[in-house]
Amino acid sequence: MAWWTVAAVAVPAAVVLVLSASRYGYFGDELYFLAAGRRPSFGYADQGPVLPLLSRLMDTLAPGSFLVLRLPSVVLTVTAIVLCAMLAREFEGGRWAQLLAAVGYASSPFLLLQGTMLTTNAVDTALWVIITWLVVRWVRTRDDRLLLAAALVTAVDMQVKWLIPFFWIALAASSLLCGPRELVRRPLLWAGGAIVVIVTVPELLWQAHHSWPQLKMGGVIGAEQGILGGRLLFVPMSVSLAGYLGALLLLWGLWVLLRWDALRPYRFLAVTLLLLYAAFLLTGGRIYYAAGMYAVMIAAGAVGVVGTAERVKPVWRWVVTAFVAVLAVGATAFTLYSTPWRPADQVHPPKDDAEAAINIGVYGSFGWHELTDEVVGVYEGLSPAERAHAIIITDTYWQASALDEMGRAKLPPLYSPSRGFGYFGTPPDDASAVIAVGGYEAVLRSQFEHVEPVGKVDTRLGFKGNTQDVTIWKCSGQKKPWAQVWPNWMHL
Repeated sequence: MAWWTVAAVAVPAAVVLVLSASRYGYFGDELYFLAAGRRPSFGYADQGPVLPLLSRLMDTLAPGSFLVLRLPSVVLTVTAIVLCAMLAREFEGGRWAQLLAAVGYASSPFLLLQGTMLTTNAVDTALWVIITWLVVRWVRTRDDRLLLAAALVTAVDMQVKWLIPFFWIALAASSLLCGPRELVRRPLLWAGGAIVVIVTVPELLWQAHHSWPQLKMGGVIGAEQGILGGRLLFVPMSVSLAGYLGALLLLWGLWVLLRWDALRPYRFLAVTLLLLYAAFLLTGGRIYYAAGMYAVMIAAGAVGVVGTAERVKPVWRWVVTAFVAVLAVGATAFTLYSTPWRPADQVHPPKDDAEAAINIGVYGSFGWHELTDEVVGVYEGLSPAERAHAIIITDTYWQASALDEMGRAKLPPLYSPSRGFGYFGTPPDDASAVIAVGGYEAVLRSQFEHVEPVGKVDTRLGFKGNTQDVTIWKCSGQKKPWAQVWPNWMHL
């Protein structure tokens, strides 16, 4: 390993992540993890317990610190950069291949900058990289303890989100098709699989008790993909997440894994990625679901580029080197430009829903204090009798989580039928006043005799329906028991 060369990429990347991690406020999902962490459970509607517990731990160590909360994502992302270079080394790549692999991973705005927030995809992607490195190393060494270690990492990843089974199913199918077929016959791999099942049992029982909401999320996610081009653009957009240089290396990595005899033992990895693309395309998955496989593809591509340059004539070698160098510099510059370096007053509002969805990490980090202040003002404007038996119901789980984090010392009990928050509790029937944050007036009138607007939140920066164009309602005269209404209101 060319450790100093790899460090020349990993250390600056770590600096960028640390500086970016405390630039803007809480992302909506981070607020949700904090809220979920205050309500510990074996399972949640849309995720496992790792992120809520990790959020609770980091916030306990340094309350209110964005950097400390996001430090696990920073560490895991830098680890993925180093492992990408180590994968190049497993493919017999030298110093230049390792450097190119590390730069390829670190110059992807998506792969790098997802480490600036504590999210399920940031943790899940890095865990996939660790697992693929262990599998690749097993191919070379045949040390079955590596497969057991991969299974243990899988057990952790199953508590983050349920994507990793797709990886193992595709990996098993591709290894049987292309070899090494003995991979699926190793006893320690199956022992590790048994551990994964045992560790996942509590979460499975929670999901079964609540009618498997995490499986129902697939339909919701499939509908979201229509905003980003649907199935037609799924693969191109998925590849584009690797960045300019990373996408080139990814595609070249696919080619060399499929065609180069020197990398024939690892051919099954290329087939695995293709099977994952097909699976997520057909099931309506998000474009980043297969991103955990990009490190191994980028590493193979880096080895392929350097190997090709070494075999061609000197004049073409310089052409290839110059082209890759220019592309690497340009990709790095674009990634640095994509970091949250601009002050909030210089960030422009999104032009449409598609831009907001693509840049959700930015726009989903603004407006929470304004929302909290408005709701607190409405609550304090109630009469003493109303405040004594008041509750708050929000339209989205982001809103509920923001109020739970920033206003719980000043506000009455919070409820929301949205996503996982709907499973945290049903509103009581003895509430004399309900402050509804957002939602449709017609739906509110179906449950209350009296509904009147008492506030408005419409921040310059924010996410539509969460901190933009949000009406706050005062409701009273409940028509039906919440136990009857709440299951119909709950949604993912």
